[in-house]
Amino acid sequence: MRVLVFTNTPAHVHTYRNAIDRLVDRGHDVLVLAREYGCTTDLLDFFGITYGVYGSHEATAYSRLEFARELTGQLADIALEARRFDPDVLFGRGPYAAFSGLVTSTPTVLLLDDEPGDFNHTVSRPFADAIITPHATRRDLGPNHYTFDGFKECAYLHPAVYEPIPDIRDRLGVADDERYAIVRFNAFDALHDVGAAGFSLTQRRDLLEALSEEATVFVSDEAGAMDFRDLPAREYDLHPALLHDAIREAHLLVADTGTIVTEAGLLGTPAIRYGGTEDREFGEFAALADVGLLEECDHYGRVRDRALEVLRDENARARHRERRDAYVSGLVDLTELIVDVAEARGDVERVLASPRAEAQRPRATTQ
Repeated sequence: MRVLVFTNTPAHVHTYRNAIDRLVDRGHDVLVLAREYGCTTDLLDFFGITYGVYGSHEATAYSRLEFARELTGQLADIALEARRFDPDVLFGRGPYAAFSGLVTSTPTVLLLDDEPGDFNHTVSRPFADAIITPHATRRDLGPNHYTFDGFKECAYLHPAVYEPIPDIRDRLGVADDERYAIVRFNAFDALHDVGAAGFSLTQRRDLLEALSEEATVFVSDEAGAMDFRDLPAREYDLHPALLHDAIREAHLLVADTGTIVTEAGLLGTPAIRYGGTEDREFGEFAALADVGLLEECDHYGRVRDRALEVLRDENARARHRERRDAYVSGLVDLTELIVDVAEARGDVERVLASPRAEAQRPRATTQ
């Protein structure tokens, strides 16, 4: 069978890479259509995944009008490639997957990794044969909505698929007993980021100076625009595919973006998320906060204070690792679920009828 997969962001590469490998190993033909955005194609190259590029997106803030113009040009290339491939099932999210499913009359599976934004949800929902989300998602997305017990990040951080590399400290240039923290700054350039903001420039500097008093600090700047010449921090400069291993060994992660905080929580690393101007509530963050695997702070002062408290706590990382081991072992191996749904040509009901069904319908009422 033929499977079409969209990787619009680096996070999507991680979500599907293990499933792609399994499908190819089983003899299926997989076409990956990627967008040049951040390190998306770098990750595909690193993991040896063959792909085609349908467009690009710069890591700068866009208006909704600019997004619409960009999207219009990309959809034409997507239509050409999708029709030529003639898939049996496709995976993705937002208008890219919805449009491809429409022009090819292909069963379309949307795997959503957060509370769906109004634009993506409105555009894609009418064309989706199945919408799969974490159980913690707070919206009821209709009769074709299925949930699983876990997080999107379980596709690559579940114990069944994740194998940390043993020499990450050597690659980072830190000693075995050296405490270090990772700070991630959001570029706020995605459609769902329009109008949102995180750490200010003043807050960034203050945070890095404060943390550097307690630990070595690495910065992952999504926009790639930071000047490190007068900052007491080091740029994270290893291949982006190794970032999860670096997070796993860190004593703390602080970020004003979402995915990396969830990743830290699932890896057992103390994680603090700064909400900035974001006023939406996210079920996934709440679920991890409930089991003590991350903290959310709406005020910068609280972020700074808690980050310093964690770094000064000799037992913080060990406690988080214990919580992580107990919690994550009971979550769904999302890679296995994706493969099952793909081989069922997007028919989740067929997967549900199997002896090892991993998906479930959402709650009847939303929270």
